[in-house]
Order: sequence, then structure tokens, then C-alpha cells
Amino acid sequence: MEEERLPLSGHLEELRNRIIKCFIAALGGFLISYAFKGKIFVFLLKPLNQALPPGSSVIFTRLPEAFLTYLMVAVYTGILIASPFIIYQLWAFVGPGLYKKEKKYVIPFVIYSSFFFLAGAAFGYFIVFPATFKFLLSFGGDIMKPFPSAREYLSFTVKLLLAFGLIFEFPVLSLLLSRLGIITHSFLSSQRRYAIVIFFIAAAVITPPDVVSQLLMVIPLIFLYELSIILVKLFGGRREEGG
Repeated sequence: MEEERLPLSGHLEELRNRIIKCFIAALGGFLISYAFKGKIFVFLLKPLNQALPPGSSVIFTRLPEAFLTYLMVAVYTGILIASPFIIYQLWAFVGPGLYKKEKKYVIPFVIYSSFFFLAGAAFGYFIVFPATFKFLLSFGGDIMKPFPSAREYLSFTVKLLLAFGLIFEFPVLSLLLSRLGIITHSFLSSQRRYAIVIFFIAAAVITPPDVVSQLLMVIPLIFLYELSIILVKLFGGRREEGG
């Protein structure tokens, strides 16, 4: 029996309701995060503080900068807290357009994508940040003493954490596309050389202009690409095989 199709106005109303739910979830995450904004920012500062030489510290140069920094810390953290719910709402909206076999991937995709995103962010925080900060600050010496801006540092860390979180989604996305019959492991294998070139270009654009942080992004990307090929070969393409 075919599912009843909603008119365009019905889809727009559903989209509006789901956007409102996402906004409410993000707002709730923001309020919770704002109560702990200082502790969260101290946590974000830890890799930098460990690399800074004695006498250096994070500063703010404009009167509203400290307030705006704490505000953005709460905003980013709130969105992160609400992200599993937001992803689910996205899938729930597109769900009616999927086949029954495809719909069963929604919940596992939300769970695994959230896990891999956090794993990528953790890799950036615990592995990439210390090595990158140590390398970049080594050029100061006695000539220049670093006093990073709080807002610039927050923008820098959020961009890198988001980048590493997203690249760790590659195996999940590849497996999902394979299960939907869009890609195969042979396709991924044949595109390996082009993918590596794209990885180096992306790392050069996203990371600071130093070889350390670029390699720390490219190496995991290559590993994740190879992992994706293995996962797709072992668990992907069932829909094609089943007819």
C-alpha cells in the first residue's frame, strides 16, 4: 500500500515544524552550555596553555570580545549537544521519500555519525592541537612572545574541530551510500589516487599553513578512506544483491 503523499504546503509545514524543533533543541543546548561557558572555554584552552611559553596568555583586545567569546562558546556547544536530535529531524523529514529498506538505516546512521563526529573532534583536540600549537609557537623564541586573541583562538579551534569531526564521518557516509546502492567498493578503490589529491588540497585549505597540521589531517583521511573501502566491501551493497 502506497503511503499517502502530502501536498507541497504539507511538506512546507512539516519542514517548518522540524526547523522549530531543531531551534528549540539548540536553544536548550545553548542555555545549558552558557551555565558552564567558563569551564568549557578553559577546556578548549588547555592544549594552547600547555604549549604557550611562560609569561604568555590568551587576551582580548576589544571591550565586548570576552563576552562575545563566551557567547559563541555556548552557541557552538549548544549546537553540538543538539546535533543528534537535529540530524534525526533531518532524516525524519526526508524519510517519507525513502524505501522501507532505506528507512531502517536512519537510527543507526544518527548513532554512528554522532559517534564518529565526536571521535574526529577528540582526535583534533588530543592529537592535532598539541602538535600544531607546539610547532607554530616554536617560531616565536626570544624575538616574539605570543598573546593569542580569545576570539581568534575560538574561531580557529571550532573550525578545526568541525573539520576533523566531519572527515571522520567518511566511513559512515560511504557505508550508507553503499547500502543505498549509490557507490561500491570497486568504485572507491578506483578513485583512490584522485581522493588522495583532494585530501591534500582540502588539508591545505582548512588547516594552518604548516606541514604538521596538514599531515595530521591527510593521514587520518587516507586511513578512513581505506577503512571505508573495507566496510563497503564487507557490509555494503546488500540492496543491489537482494534485488
